Order: sequence, then C-alpha cells, then structure tokens
Amino acid sequence: MTEHAVVIAGGGPTGTMLAGELALAGVDVVVVERRASPELPGSRAGGLQARTIEVFDQRGIAERFLAEGQVAQVAGFGHNRLDIDDLPARRNHGLGLWQNHIERILAGWIGELGVPVLRGREVTGFAQDDAGVDVELSEGGPLRARYLVGCDGGRSRVRRLAGIDFPGWEATTSSLIAEAEMAERPEIGVRHDANGVQAIGRLEYEVRDGEVVLAEEGPVKVMLTEPEVRSGEPTLDDVRRALVAAYGTDYGIHSPTWISRFTDATRQAAAYRAGRVLLAGDAAHVHSPVGGQGLNIGVQDAVNLGWKLAQVVRGWSPDALLDTYHAERHPVAARALRDTMAQIALIRPGDARLEALRATVAELLAMDEPRRRFGARMSGLDLRYDLGEGHPLLGRRMPDLELETGDGPVRALSLLHEARPVLIDLGRAGAPGVGPWAGRVRLVEARYDGRWELPALGEVVAPGAVLVRPDGHVAWVGEGSDEGLREALGTWCGAPAPASPRPG
Repeated sequence: MTEHAVVIAGGGPTGTMLAGELALAGVDVVVVERRASPELPGSRAGGLQARTIEVFDQRGIAERFLAEGQVAQVAGFGHNRLDIDDLPARRNHGLGLWQNHIERILAGWIGELGVPVLRGREVTGFAQDDAGVDVELSEGGPLRARYLVGCDGGRSRVRRLAGIDFPGWEATTSSLIAEAEMAERPEIGVRHDANGVQAIGRLEYEVRDGEVVLAEEGPVKVMLTEPEVRSGEPTLDDVRRALVAAYGTDYGIHSPTWISRFTDATRQAAAYRAGRVLLAGDAAHVHSPVGGQGLNIGVQDAVNLGWKLAQVVRGWSPDALLDTYHAERHPVAARALRDTMAQIALIRPGDARLEALRATVAELLAMDEPRRRFGARMSGLDLRYDLGEGHPLLGRRMPDLELETGDGPVRALSLLHEARPVLIDLGRAGAPGVGPWAGRVRLVEARYDGRWELPALGEVVAPGAVLVRPDGHVAWVGEGSDEGLREALGTWCGAPAPASPRPG
C-alpha cells in the first residue's frame, strides 16, 4: 500500500491549488483525478475575481495568469456590473480567463513543485481510523494517508461516503452551456424571454478600453435557459431544441466540443470535516454560476485549508486547528449562496413588479457607496474572518502595500511566497519578536508612511505591527505593544519550539 500524508480527490482548480499549498509546506501530497488527460474539454468558468488574483500573488504566480488573461471589471450582482477600479487595492479588477487555461497554469505550477497526479482514477471508497485513511481507487492499488480531502465536485463521492449531509434548495431553473460550430451566422448577444436569459457569443474575444469585443468568426459559446427544469447529461439535440425555442432556429449547430447543464440548485455541506476527511470547493457548496463565485471560492477554500493541514501534518499544531477551516469558510460560502439566490430571483422572468424591483436594485447599485460595498463583496476584497474584537485589520486580508525594508522596497504579498506566517514590524509596537517560533515565522522589519485603507471600510489607523497568516489574513495587530502576540502565535503557528539545550 502506497502511503502519502494527504490524498486529494479531484484535480480541478480547488484540488490543484490545495496540492500546491501543501507542497510548498513540504507535505507529501498526491492528487487523484478521474480525467485521463490534463486537457479540459471546453472553456468552462470564465473569470478570476480580484481576491483570487491576490491569492495567486501571495504565491508568486499571479503574473502567469495575467499574462494570458484580459484585465477587466468582472464583478457584478444580478446583471449589474460593479466597477471596483476605485477601491484601495493593487488588484482592483478581475481577469477574463477561461477555466481550461486556469487549470493548465495551476497544473504547471504543481508540476514544478513535484506533486504527483494519478490520472484516469477515482476514489471509490475509504475507511478511516485513529491514525489515517485507507483510500480505494478505481484502478491501481489502495493508498494510505493521514488525511483525505474531497475536491471532487458537486456530486462528491467523498462527501457522500463520509456521511456529510448536503442540505439546501432544489433547482427551480436549468440552463445549457455549449461550445460548438454553427453553419449559419447567429444572433450575437444576450436576450431575455419568457424562459429567462439566452445568450450567444464568440468563444474568442479581447478587451478594448474595458469592453469585451468578440471575434467576428469562429466557434460559439451558447447559454440557454430551458423552458422547464431538466437534469441529467445533456445532448446536442437538447441544445438544438433550446435554440429553436429561443431563436426559432438552431443555426445549424454542430461539432460540439463541450455541452453541460447547470441549475440553480443551492446546497452546502453541513460540515466541512468528518474526522480525517475534509471537503473543499464544489464538494462543499454548489450554487448557480451567476455572479462568478464558484471557482474563486474553491481556490480560496484551498488556501485557507492548506497551511492549516500542513501544520497539523508536520506536528506543529494540534488537530483542532482544522476545525477553524469550517468555522471560517462555511460562513463565506453561506453568504455566497444567499447572494446567488438573490441574483437568480432578480434575473428570472417576471411581471411588472419584478421589473420594478430590478430597476430599483440597478439604481441603488449605480450609487457609489452601494457599488463599492457590493463590489468589494463580490470580488472577495471585503472578506473578514471572525478573529475577535480589535483593530479593523484583524481577520481581514493584508493590503499589498509597498513596504520599505533594509533590503529596499518590498510588496507585502511577496513576503508570503513561501506560504509561511510573517510578522511585519512597522516600528510602532514595542519591537516585537517571534522568539521560539523563529523557525516557522518570518520576521520582517519595515516602514510604511502612507495611508492604510481597506475596501468597503475606508481609512484605518496605521498598525505598529501585524502577524499575517500564510493565507494573507491578519491574525494579530500590534498597537504600541506586543500584547496578545504570543497567544496569536500559539493559536496560528503551533506550540512554541522547545529551547535548544545549552552546551556544556
């Protein structure tokens, strides 16, 4: 039986990001992926939110995505675009980049880190005991791991076998997505009819002056709301029927590369952990893709879980640290589910009353304060974990400030490339140190004389020092002293290392 510290079921963006996080921390991890080829058929999801770009920046890989994507304003709520270019963040924008490219770039990254991927296999069963998990695969011998993480999608077998409930709401609408060729020139654009939203666009596009400009020719991508709720694997005939219902013709659609069906079914795992089995991404939460939250929340799940799991595996932190993963990430997805359901309610076909509601919401979101607040929310820039009372920075993302150090200017997020905690001493907190945590926590002495501003919150008092977790969230703020620092280090960085015996 082959042994690893962690087995990840599922090699999509969530599983791949988690594998990279664990590998950076020196953890032996393997990914089990049912697809035999690393190539993802079809483009799938089409954008990265601002916070996700920051997450990639924290690991030094954001430029790989920026080099291939189109910088654009992608945040929105109920078909109302929310420009965030005036929010106080280095990445106050999104990125247009199809999921197949996102997965390819992430796969290249974990390949550089030496993570093995077992392709063409699935996790078919497992049994856990006090020391680990025995994992059965569809092909090849079993695996033994200390922990198993299900990143295997909305129909997660890992979640089901772990006995984790998946409560929520049934679908009220279903839609088809397809990428294919068309013999006739279609009607490009978005239309609304009695069934809902119908859209046809060219697969190739570019962004000019902030606007998406589609190619004149080439493959198309269609999104069609079906006349009635359907489930199961869709076919090209399903797409043809939906096109005829919406446009009166199927435009001679042919040669599909990808067909999929999605619904507004909304569910969330009751627990993100069952013993030594954990869930992340769509395995933990599913909802309509309206608003573009799914892939982004999954990647951020992985970044929250990865360093915690690594510290537990390496024996630095107690197993209880893993409980903070559910405590912090479950509310994030719950909010996204509520927001998504609200957007579905806004955009579904309705009478004059619903049209009036849509117009009212659009008017509100056109105002600066609501736009900034919802823009920060939908882009992930307002995220705060509940780490108790204190300075407004506590629990929030560390701003990517240009810090002055003895070695010259340094961007704050570049200090997280190694996925280690960082204590940034800004010279106003009584000269804090990391003491017995010196082997795990990086200490950086820096200066920053500018304003401290947070999206949706505004200017805050400059801190004297900050302890930044590997996921980029501030775990402690010094305000003239190092009070509470030792407790924060113990909570988030594990027990202090024992002192080395003095010679002689």
